[in-house]
Amino acid sequence: MIYTVTLNPSIDYIVEVEDLKLSDLNRMKRDLKLPGGKGINVSRVLDQLGVENTALGFLGGFTGRFIADKLREDSIKSDFVFVADDTRINIKLKHGEETEINGLGPVIRDEEAQQLLDKLSHLQQNDIVILSGSAPPSLGGDFYQKLIEACGQSGAEFVIDTTGKALMNALVHKPLLVKPNHHELAELYGVTINSMEEIITYGRKLLEEGAKHVLISMAGEGALLITEQEVYRATVPSGTVKNSVGAGDSMIAGFVGTLFLTGDPIEAFRAGVASGSATAFSDDLATKEEIERLRPQVQISKL
Repeated sequence: MIYTVTLNPSIDYIVEVEDLKLSDLNRMKRDLKLPGGKGINVSRVLDQLGVENTALGFLGGFTGRFIADKLREDSIKSDFVFVADDTRINIKLKHGEETEINGLGPVIRDEEAQQLLDKLSHLQQNDIVILSGSAPPSLGGDFYQKLIEACGQSGAEFVIDTTGKALMNALVHKPLLVKPNHHELAELYGVTINSMEEIITYGRKLLEEGAKHVLISMAGEGALLITEQEVYRATVPSGTVKNSVGAGDSMIAGFVGTLFLTGDPIEAFRAGVASGSATAFSDDLATKEEIERLRPQVQISKL
C-alpha cells in the first residue's frame, strides 16, 4: 500500500477576477473549491493512475468535512485524524497574475498528533509513505522525524517532499525519493547554481547523504533523475501552462506509483514528468487520459 501524509491540508479556493482593484469592490469571474494539500494532491493523481493508496493527515471543522466528502465522492481512501480546529483555506487569486494567500492551519494537540503516529504503527515492510508539505507550527520542528522513525520501525519506505532543515534531517534515514527543483536545491546548500553540471553535482550530494533517487525539476528545461548508477534527463511535453499548483505533487505520484507497480525507475521517471506536465496544462490535477497522452512525448537520455 502507498500512504500519503498531509499534515496541513486546505481547501484551495481559486478565485478569478477580470481586473483586480485594491481598496475597491471586485466581482469574481469564476471560482472553484478543491481539496488541497500536497499529499492529498498525490493521492488524487495516484488514483488516476490506478494505484491503490490511502490519504492520512489531520482534518477539522466544516472545511475538513468538505475535503473528506470530496475524497469520498472520488472513491479515494482516507483515514484522517479529525481535530478540534478547522482545516485552513488557501486562496489562489488569479488576476492576470496569481496571488496566493495561505491560511495558518489548525492547532494540533498532543493527543491528536499521537493518533496519527499510531496509525503508522501498522505499516508493513512493502509499504511506501509519502510525506509532503509543511507542518502546522503547533507540531514543532521534529514531527517529520517522528513520522520517519515510525516508517523505519516497520521497514516501510518513505518519500519526503519538503524543504530546508526537515529535508536535510531526513536524508540520513535513506528516503526512497527526494524532489527539489533547481532553485530549492541551491537554497539547500546555500549556493548559486549556474549550470547543468552544478545541478548534477549538488543532486549527487543528496544521494551521498542518503537519498535513493533524486528528481530535480527544472521547469521548461525538463527534469533530471539521479541514481547511484546514472544521471538521466527528460524533456517536457509541449503545451500551455495553466496551473502551477500540484505539478510537483503530480510528478511524485507518477514516479512513485509507477515505481511501485513496475520497479522500473526509467519508466517511473517518464510517468512522473508526464504527470507533472499534465497538471501544469490543466485547470485541476492531471487525469489518466492526459497523462497517457503526454507520456510518449517524454524523451529520456542518459547524461
